[in-house]
Amino acid sequence: MHDWNIGKGKQDEVATSFFVLTRIFSNPLSNVFQKKLTLRSADPLFIIFVTHLLLSLACLPLVLYIQPLHLRGPFWGYILICAMLAIAGNTLIVAALRSADLSVLGPINAYKSILSLLLGTVILGEFPTLMGVVGVLLILFGSYFIMDRDPAQPQQGMLVQFLKNPGVRLRFAALILSATEAIFLKKAVLLSSPLVTFIFWCILGVPLAVTAMLYLVKNGFQGGMSTLRHNTRIYLLLAVTTGLMQLSTLYTFNLLQVGYSLALFQTSTLLSVLFGYRFFQEKHIARRLLGAVIMIAGAVCILTFGTRA
Repeated sequence: MHDWNIGKGKQDEVATSFFVLTRIFSNPLSNVFQKKLTLRSADPLFIIFVTHLLLSLACLPLVLYIQPLHLRGPFWGYILICAMLAIAGNTLIVAALRSADLSVLGPINAYKSILSLLLGTVILGEFPTLMGVVGVLLILFGSYFIMDRDPAQPQQGMLVQFLKNPGVRLRFAALILSATEAIFLKKAVLLSSPLVTFIFWCILGVPLAVTAMLYLVKNGFQGGMSTLRHNTRIYLLLAVTTGLMQLSTLYTFNLLQVGYSLALFQTSTLLSVLFGYRFFQEKHIARRLLGAVIMIAGAVCILTFGTRA
């Protein structure tokens, strides 16, 4: 029995490492494909709609084997909230990629740890430790290195210019939604399984995206179909990387606490910066890499040692 427990523990470690690495690589890759599509005039909401549609078509054969009628009522509430937050949050991310560099938007993900620290203080009464405060300061300090000064507006500080960037503001809004989604995803996983949660996250996103497009995007389907026909390969790659990202996230949540999972995911920030240089010839990469490393260190401090009850 003791040997069996040791073997199971090693298997869990290997599985956790695999899912974390998959998440680290798939997330920035999906951002690359999203940005490529926005540069080809695809609407952000249409991009998210097609992504969920392709993933849903892949998931449909699995629905017959999971017996959805046996799932409890709270699961459906949680997964519906997740799907709504995902459609809104991911659309904002894609819109942000249209107007800002990937190497700038990637490191902003570190601010999610500050948000979790604030929510824990206000809602759960978990007060920041010294390491939590150090983490916040590191993230703020690292942000300086990813900011760019606009020579046309020398009278404005870099922070003001940074926050006035439409892409940056959209990314911060998306960050709030994705941080909230992570909490409900964990609840949905606990009531079902990572695979079941993934399947209905994909499927429920389709009608939600369609409804949003009908109200928010004029001629969205007609214009979007043209970009889909000319960029089918990129859409397929986006669906694959998004599916891998979400599945690996859910399986990681199933094995680790959300806070530790998010801390490990921070490493993908470095890939976002490198991919921005590799695929879009973005500038100031060395400085942005330095800022990303500092911000990652701050996020890990917060998510690992940042609060006390």
